[in-house]
Amino acid sequence: MRAVVFERYGEPAEVREVADPTPAEHGVVVRVEATGLCRSDWHGWMGHDPDITLPHVPGHELAGVVEAVGARVTGWRSGDRVTVPFVCACGSCPSCAAGDQQVCERQTQPGFTHWGSFAQYVALDHADVNLVAVPDALSFATAASLGCRFATAFRAVVAQGRAAAGEWVAVHGCGGVGLSAVMIAAASGARVVAVDVSPGALDLARKFGAAECVDASRVGDTAEAVRELTGGGAHLSLDALGSPVTCAASVNGLRRRGRHVQVGLLPSPTGSTPVPMARVIGLELELLGSHGMAAHAYPEMLELVRAGVLRPDLLVTSTIPLDAVPAALAGMGTAGGSGVTVIEPWS
Repeated sequence: MRAVVFERYGEPAEVREVADPTPAEHGVVVRVEATGLCRSDWHGWMGHDPDITLPHVPGHELAGVVEAVGARVTGWRSGDRVTVPFVCACGSCPSCAAGDQQVCERQTQPGFTHWGSFAQYVALDHADVNLVAVPDALSFATAASLGCRFATAFRAVVAQGRAAAGEWVAVHGCGGVGLSAVMIAAASGARVVAVDVSPGALDLARKFGAAECVDASRVGDTAEAVRELTGGGAHLSLDALGSPVTCAASVNGLRRRGRHVQVGLLPSPTGSTPVPMARVIGLELELLGSHGMAAHAYPEMLELVRAGVLRPDLLVTSTIPLDAVPAALAGMGTAGGSGVTVIEPWS
């Protein structure tokens, strides 16, 4: 099969022929029809993820058709249209038993713990626990965007963040995750403040329901701007980018007893990120993390997609072939991208 491979962190990847994967007894091999290009893939390429072993094939949000099935898989067969959360759970640890597969103690992640979906085929573990059926009416491109950014944003806004109608929700960073969070929060009846340095990203945020926008490149203090626009601070704020600056701004932009959800990864040369804890204490703020969403939680989100309440298809702003991935992956570190880029490996 053809796949995107890198052999050194931060150095150009290339498209080459590699061996086709085979399914584990509990797993499947999926023919990848579409896969998203995510900032997490860039972090992996840069060497920020300790689970990666070189050489490596990235890619972790995908949709496609089951090609081969392991001997112990009972719920899926060749030809099924499927997607999968980026966290593939084991199904048997205490966290999985509690329904918290997104923090499985023995999780695998395509594109991180093993080769991923920037390829024509990908192997997925514990299929009976992790696969999600893709309705015929849902395109593969739209389904691919669900597994990481949209599902993560859904759980961050709805389950972890507990967004309520009439509340102010601030979203710091309007890439794929952030724009998904804007759409989901607005659909929940919240008033959304979108924060980004890109005018194009903010235009999309307005399109997807943001009531107010803050251009972080034009204001001295984004947290202060958020507090002014919301009459004292957001009830819920998400750092959807993942940087010390956006994390601190998200916390500092909250009102009393507000809730901060960290969605974007926070790599740091020192291994830690400063957080304004004095404000957390004084205002009794909540600090929460959000790490994807378990497969069993997908039906609520998919029903809202089916009903047209949520439109993840509108977030897909570009589609590229596999040969364009190495340049696009490298460009994520410098370009102020917005929206969702989907890769079609067979094009």
